[in-house]
Amino acid sequence: MASIASAGRRPATASKTGGMRGQQEACAGSIAPRKQRDLARAISKVENGHAEAGELLAALGPRDAALGRLSVYGITGPPGAGKSTLVDRLIEKFRDQGKTVAVVAVDPSSPFTHGAVLGDRVRMQRHSSDDGVFIRSMASREGAGGIAPATREAVALIEAAGFDLCIIETVGVGQVELEIVAIADVVVVVTVPALGDSVQTIKAGLTEIADVFVVNMADRPGANATSVDLKHMLRESARDVPVLQTIASDGTGVDDLVSALQEFELRGAPNAARAVQFEVVRLAREGATRMARAALESGEALRLLRELEAGRRSRRDVVAAILELTRR
Repeated sequence: MASIASAGRRPATASKTGGMRGQQEACAGSIAPRKQRDLARAISKVENGHAEAGELLAALGPRDAALGRLSVYGITGPPGAGKSTLVDRLIEKFRDQGKTVAVVAVDPSSPFTHGAVLGDRVRMQRHSSDDGVFIRSMASREGAGGIAPATREAVALIEAAGFDLCIIETVGVGQVELEIVAIADVVVVVTVPALGDSVQTIKAGLTEIADVFVVNMADRPGANATSVDLKHMLRESARDVPVLQTIASDGTGVDDLVSALQEFELRGAPNAARAVQFEVVRLAREGATRMARAALESGEALRLLRELEAGRRSRRDVVAAILELTRR
């Protein structure tokens, strides 16, 4: 794990004695290819529940203060909104600033292999030879909220590897993808004009988590109307959230999005309080699920279920009795 934790340590500023060479190294920030391979293998172990995964995560030491904190941006929204193309443009812009970028792209799971249906070499392929970019596709594996179960652990490993920022693209299931709040510092919700009920989908819950709204494919008819609808919706929720327009295919408006993201970073992570709230709820839910499963597998629960099948107890009584087992 030490090899990951020490990967790509580049100075935040050029050294006083390094002259032009030091400045070039600082601007050309990269992560050594061998370290990227170490990182990829470590994420695979965590994702697959390998026996070494716990040791890898436990071995993560504090991030080198000279690197600053890892910035984590979440990109979410309905399917077909152009999230991958937008992420591709963000990579380009941040690399122009000399920042190293890691991307976790959560894809649908194959029903046969349970792996990611879309691979990282299919998406954003033009960055594959850039040592300052690490792109990892992760299968959603029925993970909640559009993210993969191991996304949090992957971000922890990326942070240890020394990257400047991490972009998480959710699977885009078209549902309320609130889980991203517990991981990302800033959440960008992407939609497009004439995407049917996309604004209604957003109303279902994404207004709670959006720090920035992006109307992508803004050269299509209805872009301005969609932006106006979003602004009206936000006024109703009393939230001050910027609504931007982009054309990710040619890069139009992406500079404005980068500026908005960096402005949030300067003001401090806006998601901190909400992230804690969602994380507490998530952990409580997972703990309750573990207790419920343990209770259902107990001898007492099996006896109660047999009595239910024999008609000696009602379903309501059995549910109440098994819930009582979780409190013991």
